[in-house]
Amino acid sequence: MNDSQQQPAAAPLLSGLKVLDVGTWIAGPAAATVMADFGAEVIKLESLEGDPLRQLAQGPTSPPCDHNYFWVLDGRNKRSLALDLKDPAAAPVRDALLRWADVLVTNFRPDLAERLALDWARVKTLNPKLIYAHITGYGDAGPEAGKPGYDTTAWWSRSGLADWVRLPGARPAMSAPGMGDHATAMALYGAIMTALWARDRTGEGRRVTTSLLANGFWSNGMMASMTLCGAPLPERDPARPVANALAAQYETKDQRWLQLTLLNEAREWPKLLGALGAEALQADPRFADGDARRADPEGLYQALATYFHRLTLEEAKAVLAEAGIPAAILTAVTELAEDPQALAADILTPVAEPQPGWTHTVNSPIAIEGAEKVAPRYAPALGEHSAAILEELGFDAATVAGLQAQGVLGGA
Repeated sequence: MNDSQQQPAAAPLLSGLKVLDVGTWIAGPAAATVMADFGAEVIKLESLEGDPLRQLAQGPTSPPCDHNYFWVLDGRNKRSLALDLKDPAAAPVRDALLRWADVLVTNFRPDLAERLALDWARVKTLNPKLIYAHITGYGDAGPEAGKPGYDTTAWWSRSGLADWVRLPGARPAMSAPGMGDHATAMALYGAIMTALWARDRTGEGRRVTTSLLANGFWSNGMMASMTLCGAPLPERDPARPVANALAAQYETKDQRWLQLTLLNEAREWPKLLGALGAEALQADPRFADGDARRADPEGLYQALATYFHRLTLEEAKAVLAEAGIPAAILTAVTELAEDPQALAADILTPVAEPQPGWTHTVNSPIAIEGAEKVAPRYAPALGEHSAAILEELGFDAATVAGLQAQGVLGGA
């Protein structure tokens, strides 16, 4: 085959999949973003005020920027339709969208979904093949079902994560923005793909769900399993903050930090000493064997810290890598945009149309061999595609203009 006979590029993996994103904030919409990355057509159905995520980067504590940095991440590769679902005149458009979609993503509480005629009981009568993907804060049953939840409350605080990562008596730390939402989004994406596979076999749609609380428990599953099995929790003594000196953080000469994690101590301990030039510790009776090292973690930590303090971060990285010692730098958030590994591994991926201040974005965290993703397009303005979408659904220009004049349809 010569160059003029090259095969055309394969269609994206989810090309032809139609997704109606009725979610707000992050967890639900981010699941739709992953589908869009793989080529699904995603319509972002918003109120006339827009998804509140659009305003998050404009808050009083958010740093100013030429780009709406939260919105461009999770709003990419979508088209926006702004519609007042509370107005009865919106009903024909709503139902046309429901019939059009293969997947609906929402985080509406059941009472709100019912008021907007977007509850599963009604929707499945309009489109029995629809996959109805529902994010909740705390699950479908129990005393907290229906309670509003965010990742800071349901995923981080309620799951025990916030408690476990602090020392006793210390003030609990806040989670990073969207930290639990993006993890939960991947769970919902997995549920959607599983349901689509089942639909291929049965021809039937179904409701799939996950919750922020469930994903918080899953993220904290090791500690939760410990308590479920009746094991006592490891002691967290503020006076002895180092529980294991071979799985700890060390400061280097240039005031940077590095995480050391030795899990095969018998093999890696002598290599660590050689890498640090700390062979003298091999003869120290306090650290003669594994039992001795575990008996005095603070003493071992102080001994190793002396050697780490002699090296810069780059020097420590180099000697540990050469010795095959598992370690990683504590990357500063300000360094993320130029992280060489993230750029090389397409974790930070180039956007479709670069502009000053926006040349890369964070890629969705899965890759499939032979399935190219869609290059990220800039997140849409509110209602940017409203008229075009309605015309594609079969509404004539006069109907579109009438809905706009009534204030039911927003945007262009």
